Amino acid sequence: MTGRTKRFRFWAALTLLVGALSFLAAGCGGSNEAATTATTTEASGVPEGALTELGAGEGAVNLIAWAGYVEDGSTDPKVDWVTSFEEKTGCKVNVKTGNTSDEMVTLMRTGDYDGVSASGDATLRLIAAGDVAPVNTDLIPNYADVYEGLKNQPHNSVDGVMYGVPHGRGANLLMWRTDKVDPAPDSWSVVWDENSPYKGSVTAYDSPIYIADAAVYLMATQPDLGITNPYELDDAQFTAAVDLLKKQRSIIGEYWSDYTKSMAAFTSGNSVVGTTWQIIANLLKGEKVAVETTLPKEGSTGWSDTWMISSKAAHPNCMYMWMDHIISPEANAAVSEWFGEAPSNAKACDFTADKTHCDTFHAADEEYFAKVHYWTTPQADCGDDRGEVCKDYSEWVQAWTEIKG
Repeated sequence: MTGRTKRFRFWAALTLLVGALSFLAAGCGGSNEAATTATTTEASGVPEGALTELGAGEGAVNLIAWAGYVEDGSTDPKVDWVTSFEEKTGCKVNVKTGNTSDEMVTLMRTGDYDGVSASGDATLRLIAAGDVAPVNTDLIPNYADVYEGLKNQPHNSVDGVMYGVPHGRGANLLMWRTDKVDPAPDSWSVVWDENSPYKGSVTAYDSPIYIADAAVYLMATQPDLGITNPYELDDAQFTAAVDLLKKQRSIIGEYWSDYTKSMAAFTSGNSVVGTTWQIIANLLKGEKVAVETTLPKEGSTGWSDTWMISSKAAHPNCMYMWMDHIISPEANAAVSEWFGEAPSNAKACDFTADKTHCDTFHAADEEYFAKVHYWTTPQADCGDDRGEVCKDYSEWVQAWTEIKG
């Protein structure tokens, strides 16, 4: 048994153990009907539990997605990659916007949805609980052109078996109002310093996974803590991160999880500096709000999102068609440009309206993404010789409640 398999099986068992905390931890518990480690049927080479052949579309597909990932022209008539999919496949797209990963996990637990655009802090929970199925990438032609750096990653696969298709990736950035913050910051210190001149106007992401942002800052500023992975924190490291967050609480004006809330705060000036996504900055600039973003010198957390299919999908054929469509060069170019992220399909760079988009978002720049720590579900197993002494997600949830008070 590989170390990774052992670690994943431990996480699956832990998922069941903390089922009583499912409300707080947004579905960490649940059934493990899906195998904790995907196996491959020798005769077909298809992962057990995956679709073996693509059939006719069922007429609809029900999705949970981040805002900006499933656009049909209703937000902006020029932004539409859904209509072409519906016309080609006959699968009507119904989408529910998920504001946080925890919400997405909870919604997927209902069995009402065929698929989800899951970030790394949700994917392992969904896999371990049996809420999603492995995918047969042979049925997804555009998968061949996905950047190799996005395939078979710890957050989207188990023992080389993929549990979805990579959508795109990006960093959680530092944003500020250029008319209120001077000089332009290049460090996260502006949101961690208790004596920040912007006290009361600092904003932060409202999620237990934000503890990792504190850990990233500590990696750079307190190397003696020995943090090498912001999602693998032992007691001393975790305590240091939580203490930093409790100190930060005194300068926070408001936390956000709904992107519209963040937009409103920066528009009004109630927030002038803090964590953001590029799409928020793009939308604010479109409304003539004076904001800029940067990837600070300490590095950052970030996301590598994966489209995953429900193990209870009522429309599996349409979901496979959607997964192939959303990573097709044309659609992947459109969504990555609209959202503000690097596309997953290398050929998408030929279809962006802005021909500098892939360079701007470092699509093929693995050195840049080495500074970005993708959201990953924290587990008790530290992944090294420390053993199972790290804080798991349920403990992150409890600590986040204490931090916010």
